[in-house]
Amino acid sequence: MRRKILFITGSMNQTSQMFQISKHLENYDCWFSQVYPNSAFLDAILKYTPFVNGTPMTDRYRANAENYLRQHSLQIDYRGCKNKYDLVVYCSDMVIDSRFKQTKTVWVQEGMVDKRTLLTDAVKMLGIPPYFTADTSLNGCTNICDIYCTASEGYKNYFAKHGTDLAKLIVTGIPNYDNDRQFLDNDFPHRNYVMVASTDMRETYRFENRRAFIKRAVEIAAGRQLLFKLHPNEKIERATAEIRKYAPAGALIYHTGNTSQMIANCCELITQYSTVVYTGIALGKKVHSYFDIDELKRLAPIQNGGVSAKNIAQVCSSYIEFNGEKENFLAQFKLQPHPHDYPKVQYA
Repeated sequence: MRRKILFITGSMNQTSQMFQISKHLENYDCWFSQVYPNSAFLDAILKYTPFVNGTPMTDRYRANAENYLRQHSLQIDYRGCKNKYDLVVYCSDMVIDSRFKQTKTVWVQEGMVDKRTLLTDAVKMLGIPPYFTADTSLNGCTNICDIYCTASEGYKNYFAKHGTDLAKLIVTGIPNYDNDRQFLDNDFPHRNYVMVASTDMRETYRFENRRAFIKRAVEIAAGRQLLFKLHPNEKIERATAEIRKYAPAGALIYHTGNTSQMIANCCELITQYSTVVYTGIALGKKVHSYFDIDELKRLAPIQNGGVSAKNIAQVCSSYIEFNGEKENFLAQFKLQPHPHDYPKVQYA
């Protein structure tokens, strides 16, 4: 029988990344589960409080992910109960099922992680479950998984600095953010605008002064055309009304569409806490963010022509077949180049 891999999905970005990785693992029996509570306590929080409505563990996220999986004829095993798995591939190491403690595990970076706060440091110091940060600031920093696949050398160093063993970290690049040059060829009808990519802070119970953010965007645009791309989780009617109130009458508003293509056509990009800022950086755009721009440039995902999914699949297949001690795997593993792929280059 073929060895079995369970991929843990989450947001649509995480889910599509897992699918891309699985396409290069045809020799294995691949299954998928939406991220789920790992304890009765977390189950109760999900059931009885509103504070996790913006997390991928909710029914809405699960429904979206499973619809996507069914569209691609993929096998679903919610909570991983149908099979005994040889490998589990995680999109987050903040919620790990104790049933898989003896199973080989790989963590895959999705994109940007939230800015660390005093609460992040307190949760880390007290050793309480990382989801108590109520954000993703500890994703990649728990040191629980066996192998960590990172977006760049900058992120490898970042995760090592904040708690994950450097020996576990390997730079593979990440799907969806490793070939931004492809988005330059598009048929999006607008060009040369100042683009604003908002974040779902309010929907995830974080403070935001949206009025001030919009007014700052108007100031940066200085009379140029504005285009707002709303985060998929945002309350569309509220966000649209705010833009209509505080932005010029001709501002364009999108809540669907290809964000990367929109960035490719803009002349300047304004973000808050959004991974899409890396697309702007890769394409040489002037960018704004609530994060330090110099740090973002150090962390930016490598641009390798779109081979990150293959790289991660290579890690997964090699690790499944490895018969030695877990901690010895990466000491002897080396990513093999893909002969017909684009050269691995770092964009400006």
